[in-house]
Amino acid sequence: MTTAATGYRRRPLAALATAEFTQFRRNKTLVVTALIFPVVMPLGMFLLTKRDGVTAESVGATFDMYALFALMFVQFYTVLSLVTTRRGEGVLKRLRTGEAADWQILTAPAMPGVAVTTATAIVVASVVYAFGAPAPVNPVLMVLGLAVGSVLFTLLALATTAFTKNAEAAQITSLPVIALAMVGAGNMRAVLPERAAEILGYTPFAAVSDLVNLGAAGKTAIAGSDAAATDFVGSFSEIGQPLVTLAVWTAVSIALVYKCFRWDDRE
Repeated sequence: MTTAATGYRRRPLAALATAEFTQFRRNKTLVVTALIFPVVMPLGMFLLTKRDGVTAESVGATFDMYALFALMFVQFYTVLSLVTTRRGEGVLKRLRTGEAADWQILTAPAMPGVAVTTATAIVVASVVYAFGAPAPVNPVLMVLGLAVGSVLFTLLALATTAFTKNAEAAQITSLPVIALAMVGAGNMRAVLPERAAEILGYTPFAAVSDLVNLGAAGKTAIAGSDAAATDFVGSFSEIGQPLVTLAVWTAVSIALVYKCFRWDDRE
């Protein structure tokens, strides 16, 4: 395929992503939520606990909270709200008559969340490590957790639109996914009974949480789960399990989107 042809195929996605950025900026609620929750809450917790000394565990907890807010209130909720609104306005159906492929139409609403997550992650990491936090054990795992998590929760948002009539209803239909993510966070699982924590370890955000904690602190937030995360492979039980969990959930989410996604409210 020539460079010109490749550029032609990519142009629709760039145009759609630009339009989604414009709509995102106009929604003050989404903008405030995307900027305040992922930055203020994790850094506020970090600065409060900093008085007792900065440890790898506290850094892991900070990034764990950041990942939760970024993936839930930025990536997941933004895609759910934008796509539901576009469908109600008939935009999705009209776009399918143009040159953009279906995957481009569905990828574009995720771009604002990806950009905001990238920017806020840099801000949070800069502040945390500027205060003398221990260097991450394996930054690749941290980036991988956020990257795969962004893809997975975008797919879950697209699947959730099938049960969401309008942007207002998104506040209700998003609750099951957000609640499941919250109980899957490392700090939450750490205080639950062992069996419950083990079961929740197979939920989508729990896998992201484990990768982020492994990358930042070298171990998960679950007591006694020291990890071999000092290299890029590590042990299967510590690194392989969350990776497999994310892969399985991603495959399930793709199947759900393929089966349930509606391009028009009348479908």
